[in-house]
Amino acid sequence: MADDYLGRKMEEYRARTAAPTSRPVPRMTLNRLLLKNRSQRGYDPHFIVREDQLRSIIEVNTRIASARNQQVLRFRPVLAEEAPRVWPHIRLGGALPELHLPIPGTEPNAFIIICATVPEDRYVDMDLGISVQSMLLRAVELGLNGICIGAFDRTRLRELFALPSDPLIVLAIGRGIEKIELVEIEAGESHKYYRQNGTHYVPKLRLDELILK
Repeated sequence: MADDYLGRKMEEYRARTAAPTSRPVPRMTLNRLLLKNRSQRGYDPHFIVREDQLRSIIEVNTRIASARNQQVLRFRPVLAEEAPRVWPHIRLGGALPELHLPIPGTEPNAFIIICATVPEDRYVDMDLGISVQSMLLRAVELGLNGICIGAFDRTRLRELFALPSDPLIVLAIGRGIEKIELVEIEAGESHKYYRQNGTHYVPKLRLDELILK
């Protein structure tokens, strides 16, 4: 009888040690990445983006599609010590000029400046769209956030960072602090994003509005 007791206790011990000790982490699907990939215009000033994180984000360009496989895009990472040089030459929140975004103290402390080795044309623009979206998704996968900035002083940034050509796009990277929600809209409704009670709302057309019939 003692032998049976010890045997049962040993089986119970084996079952406990074999059981998972924590809940499985939800898989980061493409849909989850897309939902988390919202344009952040305010960042945690205490979180410093590391060089290896920016390199990991830029690295996606070694694996993505490129029109004619030309691979003409080039990337200048900008870390925290250089970030203040960028701030005066970018504009965020064009649809909310009265807010003067980013709010002082919430500026991004890392950037990726993108330029090209050839003059801009439709093929460069194809590469640019693929590259920017892929890098922002990678940032989200790393637990970061970002925003694609098209309003900036091209000449000044080229001079400041000795770029080979005028920059095409600037990505801000950091840990976002804004609450952002998507709002489903019908065709004909305003696409303009807006803020209410501390939440940033982004209108998006319904699926049926996007499909041609």
